[in-house]
Amino acid sequence: MKKRKLLALCLVPALLAGCAAPAGVTDLSRQFEAGAPAPPEAAPAADAAIGTLGAELLRAAREPGENTLLSPLSVALALSMTANGAAEDTLAEFEALLGADVAALNANAASLLADYAALGGSTECSIADSLWLDGRLEANELFLSRCTAFYGARLYQADLDTDGARRAVNNWVGEVTRGLIPEVLAETPAPETVLLLVNALYLKNAWASEFDPLDTRPGDFTAADGSEAETDFLSNGLRAEQYFAAEGAAGVVLPYDDGRLGFLAVLPDGELDAWLETLDGDTLPALLAAAEEERVLLRLPKFEAEWGGELKELLAELGLETAFDPAQADFSALGTAPDGPLYVSSVVHKARIEVNEKGTEAAAATVAGLNGAAAPTDYRELVLDRPFCYAVVDLERGVPLFLGTFERP
Repeated sequence: MKKRKLLALCLVPALLAGCAAPAGVTDLSRQFEAGAPAPPEAAPAADAAIGTLGAELLRAAREPGENTLLSPLSVALALSMTANGAAEDTLAEFEALLGADVAALNANAASLLADYAALGGSTECSIADSLWLDGRLEANELFLSRCTAFYGARLYQADLDTDGARRAVNNWVGEVTRGLIPEVLAETPAPETVLLLVNALYLKNAWASEFDPLDTRPGDFTAADGSEAETDFLSNGLRAEQYFAAEGAAGVVLPYDDGRLGFLAVLPDGELDAWLETLDGDTLPALLAAAEEERVLLRLPKFEAEWGGELKELLAELGLETAFDPAQADFSALGTAPDGPLYVSSVVHKARIEVNEKGTEAAAATVAGLNGAAAPTDYRELVLDRPFCYAVVDLERGVPLFLGTFERP
């Protein structure tokens, strides 16, 4: 019986920082910087599919009553890159899950990466991809050139089934994330592993209108089980905000000072569980479209959240089945290994976010906040003191970079 060789995906999105090449490995990137065809026009369906994928993964990964955080963008980019190595039924499953054929996925990825590399204001954004190849893998050059051309991936070669390779990957991720995610690989890759695909997303934003720290006050947050916990709440002191009441929820869109990205806070009219069942790829764009400027008295928890887990089974439930099946996976467009065909062994995902008075993470830019002295009666009051959903979203394309639930401090 032939042995099957493993591919592993490590997705490490966070509101984090930095990028540098790891030490102790061979950098092959320059060999494949050219040669890929020019990208065709991007398919809008691919943007919508990122939102749909995020909604489905959030529902599947979430443990009711616990905070959950994912990066739909990071997952979609890593899967799109992997799709370039798939063929036949395996490729068809990637394309069905991601909402477009692989050529359109590549174009869409290149378009998104170009957009986010050119953000203004004080936003710092870096989306880093890397492929770690074992010497036993004879990789298809077209696959590698597409990964570098469309996704900006760095290519490294190392003996993957060694602790040195594990440390090199973790060091690379640690540098990208400035130490906030110091370890994505807890164990040395299995001896059969011939390729690791690693994605890390760094995003640091400042609010267009920051919150005054003097207005931050403690308050009670009530979880779904009725238990209460005290936490700090940011307050805007009553000012004009982009407010919506639609899709069975109320909330605000808090723009960042780059003018392109924003933080969406969504408080369901009823229970969070029921509202999440209605969440799909059209929900966030609909909420953005419904938002109008109104005077709002807002209280938003000041919080940090992180989540990590294995997405393999969740993705299989969403239709990506053969990629994980040693007997059925077809990655013949990716390359060959001496002991047998390839399949994906795991999809590891980690994410982290911090929301404070200045923005998401520890943004250095400051924007003067406005305080209301005497509150008039013609305003909305939005107090997020029970479980809610939130997202860091592209205000133009509706793509969720991060999507999560805050259910207890």
